[in-house]
Amino acid sequence: MDPYINEWLNLVIRFAHLITGIAWIGASFYFVWLDNHLEKPPQWKTDKGIAGDLWAIHGGGFYEVAKYKLAPEKMPTTLHWFKWEAYTTWITGFLLLSLMFYVGAESYLIDKRVADLTQFQAIALGLGAIVVGVGSYEILVRTPLKNHGLLLGIILLIVGTALSYALTQIFSARGAYMHMGAIIGTIMAGNVFFGIMPSQRALVKAVEEGTAPDAKFGLNAKLRSTHNTYTTLPVLFIMISNHYPITFYHSLNWLVLMVIVLITAAIRQYFVLRHFGKQQPLIFVAAIIATIILAYAIAPKNVELTAAQKQQRVTAAQIQTIIEQRCSTCHSDHNTDDIFTSAQAGVIFSDMASIEQWAPRIKARVIDAQDMPFMNKTHMTADERNTLAIWLKQNDSKE
Repeated sequence: MDPYINEWLNLVIRFAHLITGIAWIGASFYFVWLDNHLEKPPQWKTDKGIAGDLWAIHGGGFYEVAKYKLAPEKMPTTLHWFKWEAYTTWITGFLLLSLMFYVGAESYLIDKRVADLTQFQAIALGLGAIVVGVGSYEILVRTPLKNHGLLLGIILLIVGTALSYALTQIFSARGAYMHMGAIIGTIMAGNVFFGIMPSQRALVKAVEEGTAPDAKFGLNAKLRSTHNTYTTLPVLFIMISNHYPITFYHSLNWLVLMVIVLITAAIRQYFVLRHFGKQQPLIFVAAIIATIILAYAIAPKNVELTAAQKQQRVTAAQIQTIIEQRCSTCHSDHNTDDIFTSAQAGVIFSDMASIEQWAPRIKARVIDAQDMPFMNKTHMTADERNTLAIWLKQNDSKE
């Protein structure tokens, strides 16, 4: 595919994914907040079957919201459904995954240092992982385990950890993370399609037929919605994780991901409890402490120069040669890379002054995370990274 067309498709689909995701997550967060803030209604509302209500003010007006225990006696003329936010978020997400990691498998998904896959094999494994992940969840959530939230959560965490490990053994680190995001995102959309919508249709049908709605439908929809609440922050992190290789380029990247999943789920739990008026600051504090511990645990080791290296002088010409050969294909005024035709992240190495300007980024991405050059496409050697590290140390000592 023409790189220019690919870039525009990436932009349009990513922007659409962002917009629809905001709509879905916004609606989801609002209804969780709404459900958790309902108060006991006056008797006349209770007699009508209303389980809870609340008053709110927004945009210069007052709102009165009521939730029925099961359903109203008569179906209203207009009933608003919330489903397309979820479906369009999943559709645009899958299109983006396909464009970047399937059409562009050789650039983003296949890392021959991890596994020497063909494009077909990589796509098949990626789709297979999504099917296995979503299928495992759907089987488990339809068993009596759904009535034992903690046990179900532990089992799902074990399954997720196994998938996370397996994906990092066959794909690029970035590709593995994104496929875990695709699995979680598909589970969330599946909760709407397989659980929430059928339950809601059953409730509507019962009201239309004048029969008593079965409470199990409402409980099933609530369970699926609750699961989506706790997976929202993990999937949001994965969406932006490609900007933070300090997480996915660690040797235990699969474990790092699962720790972050737990931290973000705990943060969501704090806010859910807060909706109920239950202040549990220790949960939030624990999440912050866990994040600090994680950051310390995965921090790259400082390069320690030997006595001989301290005596070695790296010249500007050596550095310029390395940068020109290994980095400038993607970071110059006129890129020569076949995929990245414009300077990535706005980083341009045109002379020694610009190299010195971006020295902190070189340290972070080339020396510490070692995710640059991207997928080591230009075959930067360990000796070249070492030479850059010595130069950076020399620059630090001058300051």
